[in-house]
Amino acid sequence: MTTSVNDRRNRCRAATGRHEQATLMRATMRLLSWNLLHGSGAEADDVARLVKAHKPDVVLMQEVGPRLDTLQALLGGHYARRQMRNRKHGLAAWSRHTLEDLETIALPRGTRLDFPVPIFRTIADRVALLIRVNGICFANVHLDHGQIANRRQIRHLVAARDGIDVIAGDFNALGNTRVPGFEDVGPRTATHIAKGIVPVRIDRCLTRNMVAIRAEALVRGKSDHRPILVDLELMKVSPT
Repeated sequence: MTTSVNDRRNRCRAATGRHEQATLMRATMRLLSWNLLHGSGAEADDVARLVKAHKPDVVLMQEVGPRLDTLQALLGGHYARRQMRNRKHGLAAWSRHTLEDLETIALPRGTRLDFPVPIFRTIADRVALLIRVNGICFANVHLDHGQIANRRQIRHLVAARDGIDVIAGDFNALGNTRVPGFEDVGPRTATHIAKGIVPVRIDRCLTRNMVAIRAEALVRGKSDHRPILVDLELMKVSPT
């Protein structure tokens, strides 16, 4: 795949800088996103097996601890992990391509005055991990369980960086998550069984200016979430 020219004013915004000589090119990228279930869930070997079987270009992971840092030794490629403050786990990304930019964005904290279980639920600091691969900006998220909070967090993220192309991860969102300019292209099936009882579709993939050729939820393996696999087709402007 060709690489777009980086917009220096926004590290996650691809631009050509030569519009008068630009050529429109079609490219594809395969994305895998998986909440690994920290502590007793999937480990580096499990992720490596999925990567070898499905050959994604980019892997976004949630609930990731230090034990996953062996992934790069197993697969090669490029890897980054960012731990969330006051938590034992965080977010990670792997790609067979160079990670051109890395950035974390702090998201607004949830509150106890939210649904569900406003009194007893855990309130945690959360961030988004942004990476840029071949000129495409991916935001990896693990949003708050509160349904007001997670909508507010996704709106904050989009407002903070207008060059984001893909937002994927564990949204913890029930029902629709409408974000202006973005389309929900993830698999239309349950990806998690809440409390072991209720099937919910909370692992999502939102994109703009892209088409999903294929989207499916894979077998969950050792995690309590099913990995989602999305083949994206995008139109890129490349200088001639």
